[in-house]
Amino acid sequence: MKNLFVYLCVCCGFTMQAQSWKPAGDKITTVWAEKVDPANPLPDYPRPILARTRWRSLNGLWDYAIAPRGGTIPQTYDGKILVPFAVESALSGVQKTVGEAHELWYHRTFSLPPEWKNNRVLLNFGAVDWKADVWINGIKIGSHTGGFTPFSFDISPYVGNDSNQTLTVRVFDPADKGYQPRGKQVDSPGGIHYTSVTGIWQTVWVEPVNADFITSVKTVPNCAGNNFSMAVETDGSRSSDIIEVKVIDRGSVISTAKAIPGQALIAAATSAKRWSPESPFLYSFEISLIRNGIVIDTVTSYGALRKISTKRDESGIVRLQLNDHDQFQFGLLDQGWWPDGLYTAPTDEALLFDIKKTKDLGFNLIRKHVKVEPARWYYHCDREGVLVWQDMPSGDRLVSSRGERTPQWQTRNFYSGVELQRSQASEEDFRREWKDIMDLLYSNPCVVMWVPFNEAWGQFKTADIAEWTKTYDPSRLVNSASGGNHYQSVGDITDTHKYPEPDFPMFDGSKASVLGEYGGIALVLDGHLWSKEKNFGYIQYKTADEVTDAYITFAEKLKKMITAGFTAAIYTQTTDVEVEVNGLMTYDRKVVKVNEDRVRTINREVCASLNR
Repeated sequence: MKNLFVYLCVCCGFTMQAQSWKPAGDKITTVWAEKVDPANPLPDYPRPILARTRWRSLNGLWDYAIAPRGGTIPQTYDGKILVPFAVESALSGVQKTVGEAHELWYHRTFSLPPEWKNNRVLLNFGAVDWKADVWINGIKIGSHTGGFTPFSFDISPYVGNDSNQTLTVRVFDPADKGYQPRGKQVDSPGGIHYTSVTGIWQTVWVEPVNADFITSVKTVPNCAGNNFSMAVETDGSRSSDIIEVKVIDRGSVISTAKAIPGQALIAAATSAKRWSPESPFLYSFEISLIRNGIVIDTVTSYGALRKISTKRDESGIVRLQLNDHDQFQFGLLDQGWWPDGLYTAPTDEALLFDIKKTKDLGFNLIRKHVKVEPARWYYHCDREGVLVWQDMPSGDRLVSSRGERTPQWQTRNFYSGVELQRSQASEEDFRREWKDIMDLLYSNPCVVMWVPFNEAWGQFKTADIAEWTKTYDPSRLVNSASGGNHYQSVGDITDTHKYPEPDFPMFDGSKASVLGEYGGIALVLDGHLWSKEKNFGYIQYKTADEVTDAYITFAEKLKKMITAGFTAAIYTQTTDVEVEVNGLMTYDRKVVKVNEDRVRTINREVCASLNR
């Protein structure tokens, strides 16, 4: 009865805290903000590409404190914060700035199910921006640097028999005062740069594993052989163990492959179904670690048979191909920001909404712009059939929010060949996080192109970075510098940016030519604005019909350029973001700012322009 009483008190206390939570500030919000459950925000399993059945979310209300940098664990806290929403966001319930002189502290207690007592327990973070230190029960167990990728700790040695375990996290993020990859975050947002994001911004969870377990799976499709090459990594496996992969097509096992740990498996996909935007078929995988005939660990995953490549057509133009067929890739520049959650969508339904709307508008592609999304976003793109170009978040010295360039770029010439001279720490940080991002997304079939640099922002050692990227993942294309310095003939793509109308200012016959950004047609809609002052767009109109007319005019011009050599194009952009009002949707996602039927029709014509 005593334990039951304690359990009820804890639950009731948490419920009371949840009832007292509310979004902070007075900015616009999405309709999903009202659906956020403070007792269990973002409850879906966060890692579909490597899934386990047993887990427990640690999302919810935590204690927080903002304290001067370099201090010890706080004895008292400032209040409650809703994890996993960044402290600057409305949905955190805090909406405060941390800055480079301070650190953000988190604290909470949690319990582990009794049935986990004979397991190792992993503490997982989806992403924390930027440098995190972690304590369990007052013992510092590790650190992680990098704002966009997951990390884990085995906390088994540090959890006691008590019902409550104490978790403390310290976060430091210098925003644009540091060299770290940060995308469009700045301390003083404006124009094309946005509010800083500090702290935990993806799901935190714990899960039990056996003493020896599967840690990662890398899957590469081979369309020519109708199979998958799979590298399965483990913690603690023995040379006598067996890795077994079952390939499943709609609930039926169609093939099985086995290998010892450390050896790549070749798993057949005998039904040979190709993945494409028109037919996004996914195979399921059941992956087991077997010892002496006994399964000691199992995870589930998935993959798709699809091939991304380039080929010169009969006119001598290098075209992008999907599954050995010419394809015009046409999509949206997607910043991935939310007025209520900043980096974090309020719900999984909201996360999926932008993807489905992009597909519904007739596009087949999303360029994820200088940001990395939670793993579930890529899972949704895999399922919905949307191609993804993945940017590396920009860092070090960038263009300022007022459009001024650093001394490396005294003019608007993106083709000067002048590169940033990074410090050793900055370069090492870039390389480490770029590899971590690629590892995170290596198995997602939707990702078809890596983009390490955008518009010369922090661009350095371009040839080296592009060649390393291609070597590390030869199964995808590399866009070495989207709209940036093209003085070196590296990568698979020549990428031009032109605002507002599409244009063809340069052509490299040795590579596929793409229009990496254009458009930016703005429409200001009262009642849906982040700010009523200083709203920004490349060209502005007053009505949805005018915006639609201009959009179609640009698309018709683009269609003519496809014949001349363009093989992909990216329109700016999915939604308004803060004071940028050039989205196809308002920032709160409540209004589509164009005639959807007319836009859908022209977009499908553009996408089908290379069909034969």
